[in-house]
Amino acid sequence: MDFGSIIERIGEVIDVIGVAAIVIGVVYAIVDAAIRRLRHGEAVYERFRRVLGRAILLGLELLVAADIIKTVAVTPTLESVAVLAAIVLIRTFLSWSLELEISGRWPWQKPHAPTSDTPTPTPPTPAPPTPAPPIR
Repeated sequence: MDFGSIIERIGEVIDVIGVAAIVIGVVYAIVDAAIRRLRHGEAVYERFRRVLGRAILLGLELLVAADIIKTVAVTPTLESVAVLAAIVLIRTFLSWSLELEISGRWPWQKPHAPTSDTPTPTPPTPAPPTPAPPIR
């Protein structure tokens, strides 16, 4: 086995792991939603979407890694790098869209949380009542 075929094999293994991550994540999300629905009888849609989205994101990350390994290490031609760039752009857009759907913010935005040095607003104190004028 030469170096190119070893790298190609590694890329294929990572491809399989990426697809498996998505499939296992889908199955887990469905089973988790069914159990939560039967046990608690509560709405499970938000958690189902979050778990499913995370599984898809993980799978996409692994598939992009496999594409990079197979394209750059095995066949580094201008055409293959251009195809890789298009694939990475599409998958990155999908990942960002899923992250926005799941968390409600872009991946580069930090969650909004008050810090300890941010003063908390205090409600205004009511003015003391004015005394009534004396009755004559």
